[in-house]
Amino acid sequence: MVQNSIASICIAVALAHSTLGCVATGIIDFDRALPSQAVFISPLAHTVLGVDGNFRNNSFTEFFNPTCTKPPFFQVFDASFLSILGSNASIRAIASNSTFAFAHEAPIWNPSTDDIFFASNDGGPLGNSDIDHSNLVGKISLLEAAQAIESSGDSTSSINVNVTELNLPDTIQMTNGGTGPYRGNLLLITSGRGQRPPSIALVNPQEPHNATVLLDNFFGRQFNSLNDIKVHPTSGKFFFTDVIYGWLNHFRPEPLMPSQVYRFDPDTGAVRVVADGFDKCNGIAFTKDGQTAYVTDTGSSGGFLGNNQTTPATIYQFDVDPKTEAFLNRRVFAYVDTGVPDGIQVDIDGNVYSGCGDGVQVWNAEGTLLGKVFLGTTSANMVFAGKGKLVIMAETAIYLAQITAEGMDLAAFS
Repeated sequence: MVQNSIASICIAVALAHSTLGCVATGIIDFDRALPSQAVFISPLAHTVLGVDGNFRNNSFTEFFNPTCTKPPFFQVFDASFLSILGSNASIRAIASNSTFAFAHEAPIWNPSTDDIFFASNDGGPLGNSDIDHSNLVGKISLLEAAQAIESSGDSTSSINVNVTELNLPDTIQMTNGGTGPYRGNLLLITSGRGQRPPSIALVNPQEPHNATVLLDNFFGRQFNSLNDIKVHPTSGKFFFTDVIYGWLNHFRPEPLMPSQVYRFDPDTGAVRVVADGFDKCNGIAFTKDGQTAYVTDTGSSGGFLGNNQTTPATIYQFDVDPKTEAFLNRRVFAYVDTGVPDGIQVDIDGNVYSGCGDGVQVWNAEGTLLGKVFLGTTSANMVFAGKGKLVIMAETAIYLAQITAEGMDLAAFS
């Protein structure tokens, strides 16, 4: 890690992969201080590795960490990332359990209680869930985390707050995505289990956590395994992805429909497809004005079929038709260098965040990779908890990145 207290700093940049040694090769000047848990990596310093270069062969098991910095830390590729981080940015684990992937997906911040809700891994490693057992939905208190951080006396050491498991009705099976609160409720999307259908449901964040299923079929046919959901920021309609991971993780039947993006009107019940042509569509998000949509395609991650680096690990960008809200003018926004882009969020300035194989990667609205919250492990999703707090799901741990960026108000219709 690089320690600095002056306005103009010089950072030595390394080329070699972390497992093969680090060699400082370049000097970069900044006009602002670099946070203590951040390193700068010049894109120019690794454009050519040469015939004897330390090339990566596997995007799922080999990380790009040329400075050999111990995670967690921030990788800065572009000076504008410092405006997102701020001068006092920090990152630490705030909850962990090495034996249970309790923090996989569906992160929701409930502003009224300052709690973060989330779901455990559904059918994957350390998820303790399968065709006979559903995954779990839990929560942590950010107030408790803040008190523990204050007691710790420093800005980097890990803490471990209590995780409270929710006792949900049997209609909620294999929760994988979530957003809101929506009209005071958690808006959850489930993959289903066995013949129990995938669904969209409202769940009371307060006990007894009663649930109301809003949708569980497409004109009489079950979805494959619903994955992620967002509420359009201006129309209030639901947009969600359906993919085949339930089958790939052995807890759902063989797929019956393509992997597609759907639009659902919770007031009329109308549901229709708005985008197709994906390998495995996954995360979804909108810009603040609702005119642009992002969908991740995790085609490279194949469950029991194995990983395939020649299939998509890609974020696609779309225009949202102002009348029909169909997704138009599909184009590549970003192709990630490590793992796949899973859950996705957009901040109020239009910067895009996605959980990837090495942590959270961040791009500006033009698709330039600005930097990473480098965890050295997979993150499937993250959520802003008010201004300056990014809460990151990392399977067996939850991380809190205290930065200056601010997320969109996902509870706008509550």
